[in-house]
Amino acid sequence: MSMKRAHLWIFFGLVFLAVLSQIGYAQSPVPTPSDDEVNRIAKQLYCPVCENVPLDVCPTQACSEWRELIRQKLIEGMTEEQIKEYFVLHYGDRVLAEPPRRGLNWLVYILPVVIFLIAVVITVRILRSMRKPVAAMSSSSSALEISEEELKRIEEALKKQGD
Repeated sequence: MSMKRAHLWIFFGLVFLAVLSQIGYAQSPVPTPSDDEVNRIAKQLYCPVCENVPLDVCPTQACSEWRELIRQKLIEGMTEEQIKEYFVLHYGDRVLAEPPRRGLNWLVYILPVVIFLIAVVITVRILRSMRKPVAAMSSSSSALEISEEELKRIEEALKKQGD
């Protein structure tokens, strides 16, 4: 009977340790993402209610719920890209602060550069065309030459005015 009792005590001891380990595991705190982590993702999304307001600064109830949803997704282990994909899947590309670089959205990135380069080329051409007439006039001295006769007439007119 003492052998049965020893086995029984060992069995209860193991069950007790198993229960304690599960209690400890269940009570281990799940790291909650900080507000900074949530806002880092929220800055990249726009409010579903307000137009052109980033999610991290919008005071609406909808944005508050979205920030909590982001926090929950982070707790579940989703990455930043997965969370953004989740919102795009449910609400479309309009929720993204930066349009995705595909399709016609490439124009948003390319057009400003192209317009800037065209403006630089036009400005350079205009400036060069403005300099050419000045250079042409200075090199052609014949246009500025005055005959001796005209020079004497001007001098006489100036003397008459001075008297």
